[in-house]
Amino acid sequence: MHLSNIKLWNFRKYGSEDQFDLLKPNLNLNFTRTLNVLIGENDSGKSAILDAIKLVLKTQSYEWIKVDFSDFYKEQVRFRIELRFDELSDEEAKHFTEWLSIEGEESDAVPFLKLIYDVSRNQERVLPSDIRAGGDDLGYPITAEAKEYLKITYLKPLRDAQNELTSKKNSRLSSILLGHEIFLDQEENYLVSEFREFNKKIEAFFSDDNNNELNDGEHNGKKVKDCIDEYLQSFCDSNKESQYKTTDANLKSILEKLEISIKDFINPGIGTLNRLFMAAEFLHLNKNNYDGLKLGLIEELEAHLHPQVQMKVIEHLQKIKGTQLILTTHSPNLASKVKLQHLIYCNGANAYPMGKEYTKLEESNYVYLEKFLDVTKANLFFAQGIILVEGWAEEILIPSIAKRLGFDLTKHEVAIINIGNVGFEHFSRIFLRKIEPEMEIPVSIITDIDIKEFEYKRASDTVDIICSVKDKKDQKIKSLEEKYNECKNKVFIAGRWTFEWCLFNSKAFSARFIDSLRKIHPRIFSEEQDVEKTLAKQLLKKTLEKTRLAYEFAKILDEGDDDICVSEDDSARYIFEAIKHVIKH
Repeated sequence: MHLSNIKLWNFRKYGSEDQFDLLKPNLNLNFTRTLNVLIGENDSGKSAILDAIKLVLKTQSYEWIKVDFSDFYKEQVRFRIELRFDELSDEEAKHFTEWLSIEGEESDAVPFLKLIYDVSRNQERVLPSDIRAGGDDLGYPITAEAKEYLKITYLKPLRDAQNELTSKKNSRLSSILLGHEIFLDQEENYLVSEFREFNKKIEAFFSDDNNNELNDGEHNGKKVKDCIDEYLQSFCDSNKESQYKTTDANLKSILEKLEISIKDFINPGIGTLNRLFMAAEFLHLNKNNYDGLKLGLIEELEAHLHPQVQMKVIEHLQKIKGTQLILTTHSPNLASKVKLQHLIYCNGANAYPMGKEYTKLEESNYVYLEKFLDVTKANLFFAQGIILVEGWAEEILIPSIAKRLGFDLTKHEVAIINIGNVGFEHFSRIFLRKIEPEMEIPVSIITDIDIKEFEYKRASDTVDIICSVKDKKDQKIKSLEEKYNECKNKVFIAGRWTFEWCLFNSKAFSARFIDSLRKIHPRIFSEEQDVEKTLAKQLLKKTLEKTRLAYEFAKILDEGDDDICVSEDDSARYIFEAIKHVIKH
């Protein structure tokens, strides 16, 4: 049994000002039966999805969860949450017989469970509503007993692990332990019988019978009891006397006196305690002979965990079987470690599963990304705009160029992803969908035309211009545009040979670029040399130190504070257009 789908109408950010329509949910999201990791920028709706699930199912920790006005989209007076559960075993289905629906016919018929939480409000208050279930739009009230089999394990963000693991009344640890099968028989449990015996010894210590139980000098409790009893009887009546014991001999009270720590570990830090707390919570999800839902929600898994520990934890969670997990994260470390088909990308007013049935990625793309979608590249899941580039020179220079063109990429939350080659399709297809809705995130692909404008004559160590390149350029540009231009993805192509060649030929950047050349290669680009032919020669021989050159050119650009304008016919215009495409005004 697992949560397969959630639908939301007018809940938090997932809403519309249109008339309420049950055929048009504002969010319709499928989950995998194992690991699901919700990623995306701040306020992208990750927590709203988890909170909707919590409102319907409630948690094993019995925390108080209620609806308030902020749960309604803008001024709407009604919201609705639907949860669908599939693959119920016979043992699981027996708890929901009255509310099950059937999909398919005859031998292909399979049961599923749909829960409905439809809530309305007026100007003064939220109106009472209860969880219903069934196949039609209204459903039928579900019993408290059935709800118990649907409760989830939930770890909140910035969790106080130390407080949760200490002994106290209604402690989280006692609640976790009470849910395990070894504590089902509460009356005959070993701990209960041992505490009963121990309480007898405590009582004996404070009574006249303690001589048979204790050694000489260890039976002074009677003196304390007599003194207190004297006052008690004067305050009440002569029939009253005090009684002494450690705790009630019932399992809940006993477990509330327990705390958990790591053996031989002195003063563990917050991160270590957080991992211990998660390990304890997972006890709920690994109960044997349990016929209820095994679903865990974890907000901000990375809380108090350094990057290497994050990697270790998520790697293990991906291996867990028989348990469904839904996590949220802001960590590129985690996003890079999770297999793409387990990610759900929250963006705009929607959430997009990244599995093979949803994206236009091919099998080979998934294999490639699993290997090369590292921490740096995983930043693309947390940006409002993305620029894909071929190499280090573009990655170093484009932020500086953008700033001088009047755009601050950091302010606009634009990520520059250096893929290290020209295989853009592996990354650009991440944002293309097989079915609607399409993703709203803009992607600019900056690439070179890579058609040589000069040829190098090795015998004479000279270069000559190649005249017949126009047709090749036009054909290459058309081919790249057909390959990459789709939806919000757009390719921007250097109209002249390479990135560096366009900067050299740019009216806006040429003088500064030549200064950079002379600082990096002072002997090659001397005042006496023909800069155009010398640069062409270095590009042909592949001896230009592009990364050092990019750093130097970026330094020169950063030292200026005036805006630079590029005209329509400037060879660097394509860079300006690429930057403008990803800026959300």
